This record gives sequence, structure tokens and C-alpha cells, in this order.
Amino acid sequence: MAISYPVNTPTDIGIANITLRARNAVSLTESSFSFSQQIIRHPGQRWEADISIPPVRRDLSAAWVAMLMSLKGQFGTFLLGDPDYDSPQGLASSASITGSSGDESVTVSMTGTLLAGDYIQLGSGSSAKLHKVLVDQSGNGTLEIWPSLRSDYTSSSVTLTEPKGVFRLSSPVTEWDVNNNSAYGISFSAVEVLT
Repeated sequence: MAISYPVNTPTDIGIANITLRARNAVSLTESSFSFSQQIIRHPGQRWEADISIPPVRRDLSAAWVAMLMSLKGQFGTFLLGDPDYDSPQGLASSASITGSSGDESVTVSMTGTLLAGDYIQLGSGSSAKLHKVLVDQSGNGTLEIWPSLRSDYTSSSVTLTEPKGVFRLSSPVTEWDVNNNSAYGISFSAVEVLT
């Protein structure tokens, strides 16, 4: 049976540590004489992550090693979100988004409230995109998100529970270590998939 991407991360052993980064493409030039600065904001935005699982025995690490190897370096993709985030801080129970590619302010039709810091997912499977809410929003109105929309959406349903995006390994090398106690250590870095 062929592997179908994106794959899910194993759930038997959870993530011990994750560093999520929100990278923005910004150019800054500074005068060497006056130190005055010129800043240019480019449209590039993406998620990046460094992930590690706790040291575990070989049998418990096997699913993670197999998942990482199944990606075949940077070729395959996987779904990833904040492992500590199950549901919104606010009381949102349903939402839909309308906006155009590049929009950071989108129109939301919502039952309940999303709070600054909540995550949302647009799309599913290989089109899943992870976004972060930047300002509290209650009910219908304008929702401020990061990153900007990657596609056009018209009344598109929002995933509020366990939101994820599509990532790929940032290196073509898959590695793990084994210590003298037969504990396996697995760490890797990933970047959001952009097309």
C-alpha cells in the first residue's frame, strides 16, 4: 500500500518539546552613518518548528522513526499543530471564513468568541493551513489572523479543535540517537508547506 501524504504524527508517545516560530519576510537596511532604518515588509510568512519526543525504548520510538522515514526526507508531508492546544480559549462553537489570498483581516461568521492566541485551521488533508487569531473577536465581523490567507475562501468552514497545518522536514536527513541505556532520542525540524 502506497503512503498517502500528509501523514499524521504518532500518538502513542507525544511530543516532549516543540518550538513554534512565526517567520515573516522583512528587509531592513540601516545607514552606517545615521543609523536611520528603512523597513520593507514582503508577503512571505510561514510556520517553522523544532520538535523532540521524550527519550523512550526502541519499541516506543519505532512509530516515530517509521513516520519520519516514510517522509523520504523533504519529499513527504505531515500534519502538525500545537500539541497543547485542543480547543479555543474563547467559546466559539462554529465559524466560517471569507477572504482573498493575502488577506490578514478576514470576514468571519461565528457562533461564540475566539480570543487572541487561539488557533484555527482552514482546509483539510493536504490543503490544511494553520492560522493564529491576533485580536479577540465575538460573533460575526472581522477576524485578524496570522499568517495571511494562502487561498481564496468563501464561507469556508473553520476547524476549531486540534487545528493543524501541513509541514515538511527542513532537512533531507532523518536521524535519531540511542544511548547506553537503550533510550532513543528523536528530534527534527520542520517548515510549513507553501505552494
